[in-house]
Amino acid sequence: MTVDVLRRNNVRVIGSGSKTLVFAHGFGCDQDMWRYMVPDFESDYRIVLFDYVGSGQSQIDYYDPVKYSTLQGYAQDVTEIMNTLKLEDAVFVGHSVSSMIGMLAAIRNPGFFGRIVMLGPSPRYINDLPEYYGGFDQSDIEELLEMMQMNFIGWASYMAPMVMQNPERKELTEELERSFCSRDPHIARQFAEVTFYSDCRSELSKCPVPSLILQCSDDSIAPLEVGDYLHAQLKNSQLIQMTAKGHYPHLSQPQETSRLIRAYLTTTEVMERCQDHG
Repeated sequence: MTVDVLRRNNVRVIGSGSKTLVFAHGFGCDQDMWRYMVPDFESDYRIVLFDYVGSGQSQIDYYDPVKYSTLQGYAQDVTEIMNTLKLEDAVFVGHSVSSMIGMLAAIRNPGFFGRIVMLGPSPRYINDLPEYYGGFDQSDIEELLEMMQMNFIGWASYMAPMVMQNPERKELTEELERSFCSRDPHIARQFAEVTFYSDCRSELSKCPVPSLILQCSDDSIAPLEVGDYLHAQLKNSQLIQMTAKGHYPHLSQPQETSRLIRAYLTTTEVMERCQDHG
C-alpha cells in the first residue's frame, strides 16, 4: 500500500528561502503551537509543519500501536516526510520529545539534517541515580499514567498549569489543557508512556549533526541538570539557558525563542561560508 505521507501527517509547507526549517511539536500538541514563531522565519526560510499521527489534523486511521510503541516509529515518519519533500541539510526544530525523535531520525538519515534545535529536550525523564538525574522517579511516571487512564480530563487540568508554569497568563494554560483534551485518550496515553519511559542516552554519541540545546530557566519536565548532561554528551552542541520559564517557551516567550534560534543559525551559517572559502 502506498502511503500518502503528506496527508497522513497533515504536512504544510510555507515561506520562502533556500534553507528549510522543520518544526516538530511535542507530546499533547500539534503544529498550531508554532504559530507565534512562524512569522519570524517565513520570509527567509522554507517552513515545514506537520502533526504526528494521533495529533492535530493527522489521519488517525494510520495509527499503529505496534509501530508507535517506540520513538523509532515517530522517527520513521519524520524521515518519510523529509524524504517525500526531498529535503537536504534542513534545520529540525524539535520541542520536548521531538528533540530525541529528530535525533533518532538524523542518526538514520543524516543527509536530511544540517542542524537540530532542541527546545526543552530530555534523553531520559526518569532518574538513574547517582549517575543521572532526569527529574522524575519511576513512581511519579506510574502515577501520571494511571491518572491518564482513570480520569483523562482531570489529568489534563492537573498537568497543563504544572508544565506551562506561567500562572499569570491563564490563557496559555487553558490552550494547553484544550490541546491535551482534544487527543484520543488511548493514543495520548500510549504516546505519554513511550515518551516518559524512553531512554535515548546511549544514542547521544551517535548524533551526526550539530545541535543547539535551548534550556528553560525553570522547567518541571526538563530540569537544568538534563541540559548540562545533554551538552556534555552531544558532540558539537551549544547550550543556552533561556529566561523563559515552563516547558513551552514557543508559546510563552516566542520572541526570545525565535531570537536565539536565529542567532544560532546566522552564526553557524557564517562560519560554514568562511570554511567553504577558507
